[in-house]
Amino acid sequence: MAPHTSPPEQCDVLVVGGGVNGAGIARDLAGRGQGVVLCEKDDLASHTSGASTKLIHGGLRYLEYYEFAMVRKSLLERERLLRGAPHIMWPLRFVMPHNPSMRPAWMIRAGLLLYDHLARREILPGSHAMDLRGNAIGAPLKKAFTRAFVYSDGWVDDARLVVLNAMDAAARGAHILTRHACVDAQREAASWRVTLRSELGTSHVVHARALVNAAGPWAAQFLAEQAHQPHPRSLRLVKGSHIVVPKLFDHDHAYIFQNPDKRIIFGIPFLGRFTLIGTTDVEHRGEVGQARIDDDEIAYLCEQASRYFEHAVRPADVVWSYAGVRPLLDDGSGDAAGVTRDYLLDLDTTAAPLLTVWGGKITAFRKLAEEVADLLAGALGMKSGAWTETAFLPGGDLSAWIGAAQRPDTDFERFVLALQQGHAWLPPALARRLARAYGAHVGRVLGTAAALADLGAEVAPGLFEAELRYLHDHEWARSAGDVLWRRSKLGLFHTPAQHRAVAAWCRANWDDALADSADETTTPTRGAWRREPAWN
Repeated sequence: MAPHTSPPEQCDVLVVGGGVNGAGIARDLAGRGQGVVLCEKDDLASHTSGASTKLIHGGLRYLEYYEFAMVRKSLLERERLLRGAPHIMWPLRFVMPHNPSMRPAWMIRAGLLLYDHLARREILPGSHAMDLRGNAIGAPLKKAFTRAFVYSDGWVDDARLVVLNAMDAAARGAHILTRHACVDAQREAASWRVTLRSELGTSHVVHARALVNAAGPWAAQFLAEQAHQPHPRSLRLVKGSHIVVPKLFDHDHAYIFQNPDKRIIFGIPFLGRFTLIGTTDVEHRGEVGQARIDDDEIAYLCEQASRYFEHAVRPADVVWSYAGVRPLLDDGSGDAAGVTRDYLLDLDTTAAPLLTVWGGKITAFRKLAEEVADLLAGALGMKSGAWTETAFLPGGDLSAWIGAAQRPDTDFERFVLALQQGHAWLPPALARRLARAYGAHVGRVLGTAAALADLGAEVAPGLFEAELRYLHDHEWARSAGDVLWRRSKLGLFHTPAQHRAVAAWCRANWDDALADSADETTTPTRGAWRREPAWN
């Protein structure tokens, strides 16, 4: 179905918030036969869910805060998610250089053994110690670091994860309304009267049997201002910022570094030519939608990374940065880094059902959505039960291309080979990028093309008209910023002039295009653009 539809007059559940939790909830409920409307005031994944460290992980450091239940829940989800979307998620090995001044080796080893065994693993290998001397993984590090510990977690394209959940929800009948703000929600005994307003100023009224508040960092504000309800919980808004620099190493492992302030940062291979470094934990007191990295955070990330890397990381090296505000449950912790990353679900059935999602982390989104649907099942009389644990996300079922699944990581490589063999005219880098983005749905982008020219004009390097049309018609892209920074990260490989060319094409070819110039809020402020994209 076409994604740009008007809202219906009635639905079973209206979900407010187009982040990973909202999209996951809409998907789960639609799959249980519920009539669902999801509204998002901006683009999908345009705030917290698109500004993560992009990891599918249990959260090794939370063991120190005795968050065993939360870590176990997340560890259980890792391999389920990897199997369901091998094109946008894959296993990643992490290297922790041992710094004796931080934590003793026995403590780290004990923590990793617990991490290995809190949940069953079939795909991800366990942890082990490593001698960094004479090792390619140790080469980028200062020579003082001779020993390390290695363990497994996963990587995810966070913004695409949100989009794929929304696509699956839409395929199951949900109405996904981007650029539609919920401006008022009046509670009645048996339903909610919800007023939605589009970015064009058009208002629509939807009557919903239940309302789900998945507004993330806006959750408390939404309850007070739009839903006119008391909110017994409070959130701590914590900004997490990241920087991207030209790649600091050539291998495929990531680093996790311990800092003197007892925090950690990651150094992660990113898009073939970059290293992603993050994150910070800073109390955020301004407008949630206006979170930006500041100079102190850039200096902090550079300083901490430079404590480990042989070649110092400097602010001048930064080619891109981003920041997101995490909505964390206020547990009274004095340290922002120590605030729980677990979530809480509040269901109020004193009148028409209202369910509010407090907190959460990207790894737990599927389980959170399942629990939300289970909680609403009684009030809404649902007969269908949980279904997402073994379900694929759109494009994740590669069997039509490669036969029976074996392992998500090797399955993806077999898929890339099959795509290249069947489309020998595709440049290898482009074939791999399209495979990563669309998985088994890549044929929907390529259509009947039998040569590169059949994809239409190359609007910017590696970006053809066929893909732009697909993103508009099936993935709710309405601006160059949606394309270059959320549906892809091609903006990192293009010059400002090429960003403007994409924006001009969108305005000329999409009737409902937004008049942006490739989303200035996320455009790199420094150079180092590449003309030949390389993708993992």
